[in-house]
Amino acid sequence: MSLSVIVITKNEAAVIPRCLASVAWADEIIVFDTESNDGTVDIARGLGAKVTSAPDWPGFGPQKNRALALATGDWVLSIDADEWVTAELRAEIEKAIAAPDFLPAYRLPRLSSYCGRIMRHSGWWPDHVTRLFQRGAARFSDDLVHERLIVDGVTGSLQQPLRHEAIRDLDDALGKMASYSTAGATMLHARGKSASLLSAIAHGAWTFVRTYFLRAGFLDGREGFMLAVSNAEGAYYRYLKLMLLSERAN
Repeated sequence: MSLSVIVITKNEAAVIPRCLASVAWADEIIVFDTESNDGTVDIARGLGAKVTSAPDWPGFGPQKNRALALATGDWVLSIDADEWVTAELRAEIEKAIAAPDFLPAYRLPRLSSYCGRIMRHSGWWPDHVTRLFQRGAARFSDDLVHERLIVDGVTGSLQQPLRHEAIRDLDDALGKMASYSTAGATMLHARGKSASLLSAIAHGAWTFVRTYFLRAGFLDGREGFMLAVSNAEGAYYRYLKLMLLSERAN
């Protein structure tokens, strides 16, 4: 069984070498880039990837479907540029797709780091993501952010984790919070949702409580507190932006 790996990128020069090196064993690597200007494209090509570029950004779900449309393997593994496959996960993937009783798709636990710390709580572990699937048996949702894989059939589970450097530093955290909260507000607005200042504050406060207390973020040390604050701010700004979008539409 042949395997295609798909990755979407924009200015990922700092992390793309680790990502692509970890899947160099795959039959095909597809990189779909959005006007990177930091050498990402040259690095990806130098590491053997087939690179396609487009100037527009339709959102995470649609962009991953663009990359998926270019894959030719029997199986597809979708990973992000800040993720990588360990030797143990590679062995499990190869065993799964070669098995006579394989399933249409498989979810993987994802082990993520925040500002250098591996997060074992805070709702980040085990963070199951469905990423390995038969080509033609699944597609990504059209969500602008926090897209999901829609599978036609049963999804199995692998045991070895996909590694993920989710947040490199505070600048990275602030940048992602800004872009994700904007995309989230846009999605909610498109669904006819609305918000107020009070609801924005409530969502932010609840998100902190859920992350730090209910999901035991306090066991992740200072980074657990930092993540809880980041999550709370992201929720607050998402609903604050939704409030402003709703007001402009009226």
